Formats: sequence, structure tokens, C-alpha cells
Amino acid sequence: MSVNYAAGLSPYADKGVCGLPEEFDSPDELKAKVEILAQLIKESQYLVVHSGAGISTSAGIPDFRGPKGVWTLEEKGESPQFETTFEDARPSLTHMALLGLQRAGYLKYLISQNVDGLHVRSGFPRDMLSELHGNMFVEECEKCGRQYVRDKVIGVMGLKPTGRLCDVVRSMSLRACREWIKVLEECSSGIAKVNRDKRADLALTLGTSMQIKPSGDLPLITKRKGGKLAIVNLQPTKHDKHSYLRIHGYVDDIMKQLVELLGLDVPKWEGPTVCERS
Repeated sequence: MSVNYAAGLSPYADKGVCGLPEEFDSPDELKAKVEILAQLIKESQYLVVHSGAGISTSAGIPDFRGPKGVWTLEEKGESPQFETTFEDARPSLTHMALLGLQRAGYLKYLISQNVDGLHVRSGFPRDMLSELHGNMFVEECEKCGRQYVRDKVIGVMGLKPTGRLCDVVRSMSLRACREWIKVLEECSSGIAKVNRDKRADLALTLGTSMQIKPSGDLPLITKRKGGKLAIVNLQPTKHDKHSYLRIHGYVDDIMKQLVELLGLDVPKWEGPTVCERS
């Protein structure tokens, strides 16, 4: 099942600038920058990663503002091409590398704008993850707040009833836990988790141009608290001028180099795995 997620979203006029040209660092420059990033991570006491749609393109899921992004093509009157269904998509090297960073103790918290569920399906602990825009595989009880991670995409958009009942509150129906700004406004537990970002001394953004508010401004909390901001993205981002380090290249290639410099292995994906607690 491949849900047309973009078509089902509530109208949202401010999509930011789409289709900006991609930039690539030279191999030598890329290597030098990744070495700097590795050193920053080694020195960090509290690393928070902010992930965007760019980390899932290698998994066959289009981003929003890239050359073949959902909104870039929408402006041209075209439709995006999905190379896979959401159910069949496999976590990318970046998803698994982030799991490796978490298991090694480097990564303290992960904040994602993605709804594709790949962080959860990679086995990343849900208690160390905030999915700001929801998760296409998660539904929750609107009364007790219990969440259920499903094997299939939830067939409705937004915070709407799914037709199933909560196992605890049998009289209360479950709702889909995903929609852009509404999840930020209505899922208070997610907002509370984001406050962990205030402890971060290093914010690393991966595959996001940070154009959507308020999620795109969250990495700046670290900067304002005296920490550093490192950006990995192919296109210019909204907060380039605030960054300590900017790396332009394919995120999978960068993360592969990074984990090698840190002496880590990328965990092997063994199939969809849900880990509730670290």
C-alpha cells in the first residue's frame, strides 16, 4: 500500500523554496569535513540529531524540495515517483548508522520530521525519538494516549479515527497519529520530549533544509545555548549562516565515513523491529 501522503495533507501554503540546486563538496573537502564532524561528536556530551526527508531518498521515498521532490514536482504539475511502498521500504544506511551511534552512546536524542516510520522500523528506541510530524504506522488512543505501531500504513490522514478500539479503553477509538502541524499542536508528549534539545551541545541536521516552522527552528536552540550546529544537506538550508560546519554530499556516504572514523560498525538490518525503550 502506497499512500499519497502529500495529497492528503491539510492545505499548507508556506512550502518554502523548492528545487534549489544541489551542491557537492570535492572528495578531499568532504573527507576533511567529516573528520571535523567526527571530532565534534567525540567531544560532545549531548548530541541531538535532526533528520529530514533527505535521509530516506535512498530508501526509495522522495523528499519534498529536492530536484525530484514531492513539492518541487507539484509546482510543475507533475507527480512524484515512489520506488517502493512505505511498507516495503528498508531503512537506509543513515538510519542504521544513527542506531549505531545511539548504541555506542554518542547519540542522545533523535528528532525527526519524517512520517515514513523508518527510524522506528530500524530498531531505534522510541523513548529517544520524537517524530514531530507523526508516523504513518502509528495510531494512538485519544483518551489514554497509548500508541500502537502497526505493520501496515494507517489508512487515514491526520488525527482521525481509524475504526479500531484501544485495548485498554475499549470504548475509545484509536486515531491516526500523524499530520504536519497538528501533531505538534495536539500531541503534548511530543512537545515535552523536544525540550530535551535544550541540553544539547551539538545539533546535527541530516537531509533537511529546515524551512518548515517550528520544527526547522529547533536546531537553533542548541546554538542559542552555546552549542554548535552541523548541517549535512545537498541544498542550501535556512540556517546555513548559523552553522559551525556545513557538509554537502550524499548523507549515506557521509555517515559511512563518519562511523568508520568513530570505529563503529553500521548495524545490520534484520527486518522491522520496534524497540520501545533504550
